[in-house]
Amino acid sequence: MTDSIMSKAATMEIPINSNGDTGTLPEDDSLEQDLQQVMVSGPNLNETSIVSGGYGGTAEGIIPTSSIKGSNMHHSSSSSSMTAEQTTRGVAVEKLETVKKWGLNTYKCTKQMISERFGRGSRTVDLELEAQIEVLRDTKRKYENVLRLARALTNHFYNMVQTQHALGDTFAELSQKSPELRDEFGYNSETQKLLCKNGETLLGAINFFVSSINTLVNKTMEDTLMTIKMYENARLEFDAYRADLEELSMGPRDAVAMARIDTAQQQYHVHKEKYERLRSDVTIKLKFLEENKVKVMHKQLLLFHNAISAYFAGNQQQLEETLKQFNIKLRPPGADKPSWLEEQ
Repeated sequence: MTDSIMSKAATMEIPINSNGDTGTLPEDDSLEQDLQQVMVSGPNLNETSIVSGGYGGTAEGIIPTSSIKGSNMHHSSSSSSMTAEQTTRGVAVEKLETVKKWGLNTYKCTKQMISERFGRGSRTVDLELEAQIEVLRDTKRKYENVLRLARALTNHFYNMVQTQHALGDTFAELSQKSPELRDEFGYNSETQKLLCKNGETLLGAINFFVSSINTLVNKTMEDTLMTIKMYENARLEFDAYRADLEELSMGPRDAVAMARIDTAQQQYHVHKEKYERLRSDVTIKLKFLEENKVKVMHKQLLLFHNAISAYFAGNQQQLEETLKQFNIKLRPPGADKPSWLEEQ
């Protein structure tokens, strides 16, 4: 009885693994240690492994997840680099095509220009429009001369007004220091101050005249001339592609030549439409420019005449009314000087 109980107790103390062999089950100990580590610090995803063959299998089937991440990141970076390379290559090809078209267009236009200069090539001419353009250029040169002289008059007259102002102050000071000539210095001082005041009023009118002429010449006329320049470039391109089409039409009629003729016809029609559109724009701008020029110059010449006449006639009231008539406001003395805050 006692022997059977002892043998039974000894049997209960012997651990048995899954294969029937005795052992201490190191897997259970390692499992408990892993569970304790997870409970304390949490799982480490970077060290997670995928095990083939179940728990406790051989290490030959272990695949670290870090290697999977690295391969995915490498694949993503390689695909993005390929996309960037394709984009760069596309941009380079597009730029190359643009440069190629520009070079071909420049060659054709240069050839046409040289042919026209040496009298070998024909050019499209609109006699009426060319005459209007030449009149505009001549008018601009003459108005630039008027503007230059008006600015010179403004500078000289400004210096004279400043001299009159200084002379009036000097006369006023001498009238205080010379009792025997007080009256003479006094009315000369008043005269110079009155002339200075009227001169400043006239300067306001002349400055307005100069500003309006400057806007007409350097903005309105210049804008029209820029459109004329674009029109002349379009005319040169149109004639260049027209001459190219005529030259191809006189050549052989094989398949390659016919394809080139079709391309030349398309380019010819494109540049013809551009030329006709710009010619229409130039015609409209010249018409509106002439109307605007007449309107502006009528007002400015009337202002200049009335202001000059009133000043030299000594009619201060008429001079001031002239400025009111044209809505000219004079700047107060010292308006151009910075304030004491700006000087700090």
